[in-house]
Parts: sequence; structure tokens; C-alpha cells
Amino acid sequence: MKTIIATIFIIFLSFTAQAQNNTSDVKVETIEMGIVTETTFEVKENTSTEVARLYKFKNSRIKRDLNFITKANKPKMA
Repeated sequence: MKTIIATIFIIFLSFTAQAQNNTSDVKVETIEMGIVTETTFEVKENTSTEVARLYKFKNSRIKRDLNFITKANKPKMA
């Protein structure tokens, strides 16, 4: 009996959902844009030199900060 009532209820809800008049047409305004045929190229001459630093030592300050190991990450004995 419970399944029959649930089936009728679902059918009733589907019919009421289809019966709604929701036919408002939404108009979208379009924008016309022309095609660009002229292109300009700019060449930038960069004469600056950049230096990359290598750290030889394992415990250097930068590598230690980038590792970021907290005390909470260490295993504990139960």
C-alpha cells in the first residue's frame, strides 16, 4: 500500500511540474566586433643578467625553510 501511494505521489508531482507555464523567452543582446588585420610586434631587448644561487651545504637556511618539517610530523611512541 505504501509503494502504491508513493508511486501515485511521484506521478502527481511530475504532472504538476510539467503543467507549469514557464515560457518567458530571454533575449540576448549581441555585440558585433570587426576583425583586426593589422598586427604590430614589439621587440624588447633585455640586457639584465640574473644570477641563480646554488647552496652547497645541506643545512643552508633556504633549504631548511623550504623543507618545512614540523614537530607534529614526527612519529610518536604510543
